[in-house]
Amino acid sequence: MEQQELSQKKKGSIIRIIVLAVVLITGGIIAYSKISFAMAHETTDNAQVETQIAPVLPRISGYIKEITVQDYDSVKTGQLVATIDDDELQVQLLQMQADYKAAEADILNAKAALNNAQVSLRVNKGNITLNEVKQQQAKEDYERNQKLFADQAITKKQLDDSRYAMEVANQQVNNSGSDLTAADSRLSVLSASIQKAQAALEIKRAAIEQQKLKISYSKVYAPQSGKLGKKNVTAGQYVQAGTPLFSIVNDSTYWIVANFKETQIKKFHPGMPVEIALDAYTDLKLTGTIESLSDATGAKFSLLPPDNASGNFVKVTQRVPVKIAINDITKYKEILRAGLSAEITINTK
Repeated sequence: MEQQELSQKKKGSIIRIIVLAVVLITGGIIAYSKISFAMAHETTDNAQVETQIAPVLPRISGYIKEITVQDYDSVKTGQLVATIDDDELQVQLLQMQADYKAAEADILNAKAALNNAQVSLRVNKGNITLNEVKQQQAKEDYERNQKLFADQAITKKQLDDSRYAMEVANQQVNNSGSDLTAADSRLSVLSASIQKAQAALEIKRAAIEQQKLKISYSKVYAPQSGKLGKKNVTAGQYVQAGTPLFSIVNDSTYWIVANFKETQIKKFHPGMPVEIALDAYTDLKLTGTIESLSDATGAKFSLLPPDNASGNFVKVTQRVPVKIAINDITKYKEILRAGLSAEITINTK
């Protein structure tokens, strides 16, 4: 009986030793595997799917007249997504066009005045020629009468009349010269006024083109293809220029941004293969390659970057963004969503 009990205890001890050995060996194998894996790989779960998100921004202020899309609709580049009421802009355009026509009429009047001045200038030149002829005649008459008076062939009054006629002719020549100078100056003034009016016309034309451009901005188009996010406005709402109406998510281009610790990136370089596991699809394993490493840590892009030169310094391991291209992106773009969490594994051997 005692021998049987000893035999059973012995068997129990052997089983316990075997179980303990199996546990130790298994634990050792697992520990070795994990240590070996950790020494040859770098991993992080601080990663997410990224894509291009373009905000749809109106370029003019006004009331939303119509929104032609719904939440999460698919849109194409250049598709009309919203319309802003442009009635006030159209009225302003009509006023500008009327001002433009009035400016054109002013230029025509100025050109007509210049033409009249040119005609007057030619008349003045003709008058000068005529008055010079009269002046020469009066001078010759006076000189002739002086000789006749010396011979007592004419009276003193006749001599005086010829002298007065000569003086009148001289003054008429002088007056004609002044008129010519004034007419010539008037031509310069009218030419300058025409140039000024033409410059004002060009300004009005530019203002009209600018107004037409503003009116074209009342049609808001999709800047890229993709899917809309949630709408931030409704029809009838007043919006300021630059206010986001909604965003368009590019649904054809995706990549991963993984934030590795600064102690992990020593062996990283573009082109290294990457294994990607998405939290949303646990059974799906993606692959990719490192496309680039950021030249600054993520903290440097924050709104208030840390300044270690002030206050009490506490060293914190920084993270460096790593951009990862996804292989066979067209195969998975239907299930990928911007912002999905991912776990990244990189073999550094």
